[in-house]
Amino acid sequence: MVSVSNQEDAILSRLRGEGYKITPQRRAIVRAILSSDEYVTPELLLIKARQAFPSLGRVTVYRTLDILSQLGLLCTLHPEGHHPGYTLGRLDHHHHVVCSGCGRVSDFSEHGLEELEKRLSRETGFKIEGHILEFLGLCPQCQETNNEK
Repeated sequence: MVSVSNQEDAILSRLRGEGYKITPQRRAIVRAILSSDEYVTPELLLIKARQAFPSLGRVTVYRTLDILSQLGLLCTLHPEGHHPGYTLGRLDHHHHVVCSGCGRVSDFSEHGLEELEKRLSRETGFKIEGHILEFLGLCPQCQETNNEK
């Protein structure tokens, strides 16, 4: 397991390597992302990051999220019934299971999707360039909480 400080160092190093300045605002945003085990919305990031950097602006959060996403350091999530959000990216192609109760995110790799992609391409005539897959459900903790009610 990679420690949070190592993850922070890796993300900031990547930003620096791509020519971006490591500002206190960006550092606060990265730390806010790393401090969450669920997906985070831009609004939640703003609240969390302002604890360390009170004058942080909303535009800075959105710009930083955009940069981190373009570099593949974040994944964008689109959970049904919730605002779009972000979670840490992985280098390999993967998908997400998102808890509709608490927002916890679990990653998983492809399981037979390559064949489905080929079949869809044949059947529709589309040249498929990529895909996004998210499953929504209740994590074990939220299932337990719901059963206790």
